[in-house]
Amino acid sequence: MDFNNPSYLAAPDAQAVVKGNNTHPNLYGIVLFYQTPLGVLVNAQFQGLPDISATNPNHFLGFHIHENGDCTQNESSDFSLTGSHYNPDNLPHPNHRGDLPPILNCNGFAWQSFLTNHFTVTEVIGRSVIVHSSPDDFMTQPSGNSGIKIACGIIKINN
Repeated sequence: MDFNNPSYLAAPDAQAVVKGNNTHPNLYGIVLFYQTPLGVLVNAQFQGLPDISATNPNHFLGFHIHENGDCTQNESSDFSLTGSHYNPDNLPHPNHRGDLPPILNCNGFAWQSFLTNHFTVTEVIGRSVIVHSSPDDFMTQPSGNSGIKIACGIIKINN
């Protein structure tokens, strides 16, 4: 990466506008994807994350890329058409290409940025970004026991 010409200051290559389900209508976010020579720089920000509760007292929420880019809500408001974690190599959790660092909920807000070489921007176009109701335990198969899908956004090329 050439820090004299930082590509991360340019417009993102792709983005997902994330919206909460019917139970979390005030949850919004944006996830930006920048392809760099070292991997994909992901920048995510959220507002309206659920209040910390006795069922999730540690402030973390699961965050993943899922196979399908369909954020339709069924009668359970659970975005079930997004499918499983993006996992083209058929590896056990937490080694899916779609496994992302958890979101740290700070009074309903979160911001994070990280670099990953688990996928390219091109690979994830048309897939979905999901926020889950609970933290990912990084052990339970197949998805880390991260609870229900409470927010969804489809990853689209940034024009």
